[in-house]
Amino acid sequence: MDIQSWLLLINSVTGDAGSLRVRLWRQLKGMGAAALRDGAYLLPARSELIPGFDALRDELRAAGGTAYVVQVPPQEASLQTEWQVLFERSEQYQEWVSTLAELLGSLSTITESEARRALRQRRKDLDGIAAIDFFAGEALEQARHQYDEAERRLTRYYSPDEPLPATGDIQLLQRGDYQGRQWATRARPWVDRIASAWLIQRFIDQDARFMWLAKIADCPPTALGFDFDGATFTHIGERVTFEVLVASFGLSDDAGLLRLGALVHALDVDGEATPEGAGFEAILAGARTRLNDDDALLTEVSGTLDSLYAFFKSDTTK
Repeated sequence: MDIQSWLLLINSVTGDAGSLRVRLWRQLKGMGAAALRDGAYLLPARSELIPGFDALRDELRAAGGTAYVVQVPPQEASLQTEWQVLFERSEQYQEWVSTLAELLGSLSTITESEARRALRQRRKDLDGIAAIDFFAGEALEQARHQYDEAERRLTRYYSPDEPLPATGDIQLLQRGDYQGRQWATRARPWVDRIASAWLIQRFIDQDARFMWLAKIADCPPTALGFDFDGATFTHIGERVTFEVLVASFGLSDDAGLLRLGALVHALDVDGEATPEGAGFEAILAGARTRLNDDDALLTEVSGTLDSLYAFFKSDTTK
């Protein structure tokens, strides 16, 4: 075991300070501190953890309590092990796995939008556990693997033809060679497909004609397929189809498209969804409920994408 120094917060709170006790307990739990006894709490002596204990000490003193933060040197091996065990997170990982299983068991009763929001919350929950798993090991790796498997299962459930990432480099193409073409993708488009169709129509081929495929096997050989396995344009490595199209047609200098691509990426293959992303997802879900015609859906959602692009391009705060 690595030699480990420790931080010890020793405090005393007056008996009538009930709200302070509750607040103290919540903050200690949030930062992952372990209780040695009432009024004595332990953390590994890591630089990023010191400010949290210092802030608690100052808050307690300001409220009339007493508090000290002490750095404790490494102890004998048996005590080191005993203290490290206090930070065992296996129970939290087990609870997290149960919530993930509940989500996967409910896919038949919820929409794709609801499922993806719930899965993103599971990711945040896992990140929260990992942040206080100071002696992370196999449990964290297994949880991350289970999350990846859950993401693939969710995708396959709602979008069985969703493309698997291809390998290779992205070739720079000339937009002039791709004018007035027929473009084909899977019917009932979701985030990446609808955003890619908008990108094609607005920035690549203004005379594009779209074909919405019930079966990808029906894609004509002359059509430019996108966002399905074997398509001309699909996921490559970490990039979703929208991002591949941006790179392929030399649009990577457009800050608005890059931020829009980050939004699409987060919603399509998971990531930290922004407020704009959550709003777009809700609008798209509602539009799909209202409209059965995919050409009408593209027209409807294109206005929202136009506005998001204009906002991202003009926003100087990022």
